[in-house]
Amino acid sequence: MTVSIALFTQDLRLHDNPVLHAARDAADQVVPLFVLDPGVEKAGFAAPNRQAFLSDCLADLDASLRRAGSRLVVRRGGTAEETARVSAETGAATVHVAAGVSAFARRREAGLQALFGARLHVHDASVTVIPPGRIAPAGRDHYAVFTPYHRAWQQSPRRTVLGAPRVIRTPEGIGSENLVVSGPFSPGLLRGGETAARARWRRWDVDAYEDVHDDLAADSTSRLSPYLHFGCLSPTELTVRALERGGDGAEAFVRQLAWRDFHHQVLAARPDAAHRDYRGRDDHWHQDEDEAEAWRQGRTGYPIIDAGMRQLAHEGWMHNRARLLTASFLAKTLYLDWRIGAAHFLSLLVDGDIANNQLNWQWVAGTGTDTRPNRVLNPLRQADRYDPDGAYVRRWLPELAHLPGPTVHRPWPLAPDYPEPIIAPEALGVRLRRARGLD
Repeated sequence: MTVSIALFTQDLRLHDNPVLHAARDAADQVVPLFVLDPGVEKAGFAAPNRQAFLSDCLADLDASLRRAGSRLVVRRGGTAEETARVSAETGAATVHVAAGVSAFARRREAGLQALFGARLHVHDASVTVIPPGRIAPAGRDHYAVFTPYHRAWQQSPRRTVLGAPRVIRTPEGIGSENLVVSGPFSPGLLRGGETAARARWRRWDVDAYEDVHDDLAADSTSRLSPYLHFGCLSPTELTVRALERGGDGAEAFVRQLAWRDFHHQVLAARPDAAHRDYRGRDDHWHQDEDEAEAWRQGRTGYPIIDAGMRQLAHEGWMHNRARLLTASFLAKTLYLDWRIGAAHFLSLLVDGDIANNQLNWQWVAGTGTDTRPNRVLNPLRQADRYDPDGAYVRRWLPELAHLPGPTVHRPWPLAPDYPEPIIAPEALGVRLRRARGLD
């Protein structure tokens, strides 16, 4: 009997999983393996919300594997070392793993390569639709602007969507561990796992996406980002299924998947963009920890900003439009370093992905790929546009629930217990303009 190892990382699913299919095709038996690497915690990625979601994902993956005649083996320790131990215990000849783009993923792959050499097989297009580096402009290693990237992305061939294996044979007697998680957790976390992900995808109305994705109160975005982050859903399968359906909503949703791929290819080419400005603006950030903490706590005095921050605290997730507004407020209005905001988001977001979180923050801060680096999103005008009746704000700020309609966005004379604006409405954007010499 020949044995291979399918090393799960950010691909915690059976459907459309190239790693699992390759491992099954390579041997008579497969060891589905997930390693709880303490390096994740040391790198600051093991936030409680994501650990709780991961626990759901692993339990669901194990249940699905058991229905196919297999089971998930979980080990704790360095990924390369634990994979080598499982290989020695089972006589596995090959190891299959999905390619990653973060610095941590690259170190992990290098460690596996050092131990397994030619026995290691790294598979592209498990985490993204188009692998980073496959498409690039002439003479460069990556696209720095989304629009030309998106055109090339649309024309690039995609791999075939794979079904879920019906039968997987796994050696007996392999020891496994459990993931023990500890809080505090956000009370409104989604349930993790491929089963929940596929159910949400089936329920969601993609046809309406183009019309409602910016409507804060409607809450009609897919909420699939946590499942994409952990690989409970395949971005390739989502792309194919959405395009098969057709329509403006599907095209708008697929564009967001391309945006996700775009940031992965930027980070793959520039790993230090996770913590350094992609395009430096010679920013001399304002420093005020009291302002930063008011922003974290949702006590800025701007209801649309505070509502977004309180949604983040409660759900470990935030509406995309609210992410743009809260990030712009920190980096452009308060002119505080984008890394402060990115770190807070990563501490809570279930979908806290290095590529998407850090590079979206840089896009908003004007240090990333945005071709209009000095734009400032006015929270009052944005609130009037995207929460015109104030329903989103009242949902998350109960102290303002008594205020009718759009008056909730300017509550200061009517709600004495609500904080005054941390920065005057007439001063929105002033710090940025002065710092960058735009006045």
